[in-house]
Amino acid sequence: MDAPVYYSKAEFIETDTGNKVSRRATIAGPQNIILGGKTIISSGAIIRGDLRRTGPGHAVVISLGRYCLVGEGCVMRPPYKTYRGNFNYYPMKIGDYVHIGANSVVEAATIGNHVVIGKNCVIGKFTIIKDCAHVADNTVIPPNTVIPALALFVGSPGRFVEDLPESTQEMVESQTKQYYSRFQPLER
Repeated sequence: MDAPVYYSKAEFIETDTGNKVSRRATIAGPQNIILGGKTIISSGAIIRGDLRRTGPGHAVVISLGRYCLVGEGCVMRPPYKTYRGNFNYYPMKIGDYVHIGANSVVEAATIGNHVVIGKNCVIGKFTIIKDCAHVADNTVIPPNTVIPALALFVGSPGRFVEDLPESTQEMVESQTKQYYSRFQPLER
């Protein structure tokens, strides 16, 4: 079993559903963000729920599933485009067991379950990442890319390198669950 990852109890707010959100993270428009439970939002992460469609009604801008890990310094903002002269943001949906590495910028439309995005990645607007895909560290995914299930993408611009093993789902699930269980408050 790996060693615990300790965090300062004062820095993180823990919700009823087990989400752990750093007080040093910027959660803009929290009423438009859904966290599925047991999700960790690290220090310096910026989640822009305030960027939402214009017009009436409540809009879910960003939804994250269970056991997601948003690394330090990540920026997550909904994708946007101008359509018929109207500028609009579109929702971002992220599945369960998704690990986003430090300092990555994500403007994807959809990220499936059991997805790993490395450190220092740029995920372009309206990208769709299917289940069990892996984006390697320092990869730039151009806007509107579709990354197939069980695919490894590397480079700038990111391109397909190889298929991942069928066991990817179990591996990613156990890694994210282990990280969450190791992420423990440091009692002072």
